[in-house]
Amino acid sequence: MNIVKSPVWLHWLLPHLTWHHSRHEKIIYLTFDDGPIPDVTPQVLNILKKYNIQASFFCVGENIVKYPEIFEQLRIDGHRIGNHTFNHLKGWGTSLKKYLENVEKCHQYTQSNLFRPPYGKCTPQQFRKLRKQYKIIMWDVITYDFDTQLSPQDCYNNAIQFTTNGSIVVFHDNVKALPRLLYALPKAIEYWLAAGYEFRTL
Repeated sequence: MNIVKSPVWLHWLLPHLTWHHSRHEKIIYLTFDDGPIPDVTPQVLNILKKYNIQASFFCVGENIVKYPEIFEQLRIDGHRIGNHTFNHLKGWGTSLKKYLENVEKCHQYTQSNLFRPPYGKCTPQQFRKLRKQYKIIMWDVITYDFDTQLSPQDCYNNAIQFTTNGSIVVFHDNVKALPRLLYALPKAIEYWLAAGYEFRTL
C-alpha cells in the first residue's frame, strides 16, 4: 500500500528536515524530481506557464549535463532549482564519502542550497553532514505518479486527498511518470485554484 502522506511520527523523528511549511497560509509548494528530461520537463513547464505557477525542480546532475537547454529554461521561467544528486543515488547502501561527493558534483551545476535525497533515503550520518550546507526538503504529499500500476485518476486522487495549507507536493518529471503526470497535474492545479490556494517556490 502506498503511503501518500508522510506520517507525523517521521516528522517528529527527523525534525530538522523540511516536510511542509506554515499550516496557517493557504499555499501549496509544487515540486518535481528527476529532470530535466526531454518530452517530459518541457510539457510540465507548459502546464505551469498556462496557470502562471512557479514550482521547485530537484534536478539530477547528469540530466543537467545532457540537457542544458531544458535546465536553462527552468531558470528562465523563474522556477526554483534544487539538488537531487548527480546520479540519483540512494543514500542507503552508499558510503558517506561517495554520497557527499555525488551531491557536491550536482551542486556545481545547480548552485542551490536546496537538497532532496532520491527515494527520500539517507543515512543519519548523511543527513547530519548535508544539513550543514543544505536545506533538506522532504514532502508531506507524494503522488506516486512513478507507479506504473497506478491509474491516472488514482494519481490525481493522491495529489488532492491529503493536500492542505503549506503542503509540499511531489511529482516527477521523468518518463515513467508521464501518463499519470500529464493527467493529474493540470486537474490538481485547477482543483487547488478553485479551492483558493496560491503556489510558491521553496
